[in-house]
Amino acid sequence: MISTEKEIWFVTGSQHLYGPETLKQVAQNANTIANGLDASSKIDVKIVSKNIVTTPDEITAICIEANTTKNCIGIITWMHTFSPAKMWIAGLNILKKPLCHFHTQFNAEIPWNDIDMDFMNLNQSAHGDREFGFMMSRMRQKRKVIVGHWKSENVQKQLGVWTRVALGWDELQHMKVARIGDNMRQVAVTEGDKVQAQMRFGLEVNGYDSSDVVKHIDAVTDKQLQNLLAVYETSYNLTASLKEGGAKRQSLIDAAKIELGLRAFLDEGGFKAFTDTFENLGALKQLPGIAVQRLMADGYGFGGEGDWKTAAMLRTMKVMAQGLEGGTSFMEDYTYHFTPEKSYVLGSHMLEICSSIADGKPSCEVHPLGIGGKEDPVRLVFNSPAGPAINASLIDMGNRFRLIVNEVEAVEPMADLPKLPVARVLWDCKPSLEEATTAWILAGGAHHTVYSQALTTAYMEDFADIAGIELLVIDDKTSIREFKNTLNANESYYHLFQHRM
Repeated sequence: MISTEKEIWFVTGSQHLYGPETLKQVAQNANTIANGLDASSKIDVKIVSKNIVTTPDEITAICIEANTTKNCIGIITWMHTFSPAKMWIAGLNILKKPLCHFHTQFNAEIPWNDIDMDFMNLNQSAHGDREFGFMMSRMRQKRKVIVGHWKSENVQKQLGVWTRVALGWDELQHMKVARIGDNMRQVAVTEGDKVQAQMRFGLEVNGYDSSDVVKHIDAVTDKQLQNLLAVYETSYNLTASLKEGGAKRQSLIDAAKIELGLRAFLDEGGFKAFTDTFENLGALKQLPGIAVQRLMADGYGFGGEGDWKTAAMLRTMKVMAQGLEGGTSFMEDYTYHFTPEKSYVLGSHMLEICSSIADGKPSCEVHPLGIGGKEDPVRLVFNSPAGPAINASLIDMGNRFRLIVNEVEAVEPMADLPKLPVARVLWDCKPSLEEATTAWILAGGAHHTVYSQALTTAYMEDFADIAGIELLVIDDKTSIREFKNTLNANESYYHLFQHRM
């Protein structure tokens, strides 16, 4: 179970047509299912059983209560019996929390020898949920639909994914993103409508000067500094020049001060994500490298060169992924490896790749950066392990936000890369580099992404549904012709329904 007070409410619909004994059994069965889901090892958010709802007033009341209860991050609905769906209109109209329509039934199999009309009157979800489904479709309600028996491992896995996404969505609703410095000059894709983003996602994005961080750096105590340097020395393989007495030891000291000051700035302001840019460093001695890498490893979101959308998505995805195997990091498609047999992408950045995706103990090094006009920055250098992963990019299309996801397979580097002084990961795009990149460029995907070996496309699909934004997936089934058709169809759809987006 994720360490959180957040909870998902299990709400069961019925009506008074069947009498008190049937409603008593409905309530008992609903509690059994909710408690069973809460005990599942596949679901990491607390599931709370609520009273069954049988009237429009009860339904509206539970929706109001969900909206105003801070710890409630979503509701699961199930129609045990037939629940006339006009009863749900007022409640669904005001519901602001994510909704999962769970189409299940209490029993798994038909009791062939004992089934009678009492059983049929009690177990009507097969058509009760269809009535409820029609109402949500008629109201154009975005929701997750999961079908299957509640004890099924596959069903519980799907619920587990959705509950984690609801947790990430809740985080986004009150996220504060600090933009330290502005956007990298003349760059388009990292810009965007921050007002519309707050209306759509809830996050606040505001700008700060590097001097706001420097004052915290100046307040760092010698004890804080020595404690952090000791952490560096035990957590990473320091190159000789960075060890005590080494020629570049002062660079490590300056990097540690930057981390302490930056962390204090973020904590004081309640920021869970941030950006910086090498064009607005002010009095900072070096571009934050190891500081950013370690903050990301601790769960903060980050975007380079003012990329606040990627910073927010990284924090959101880290919240979704907490406790799962595999890391999640800020990433950039940096350079290609073209061969007649197979082509690959080398993902990296100037400095800021999260050590949560490291394949072992990182090396702590200092090297020239070549841009920014500051002193040589300290950074962690490592490779990333092989395995399946996704790259996700959130972009602003002007009339809507678009989330693009490419499924990839990380592979072992084909050589040691002894002169490459940054963290990196080599991956094979699905269906291929050529097709995936064609689709990515046609979709307007950014060069910055969130790279995750912990999450899958299923999480991103649920996120897009909850957020009410466009989703484009590039996977092993992608055809460029069909992808173009999807882009064209989406343009028409979002033009017609942009008032809903």
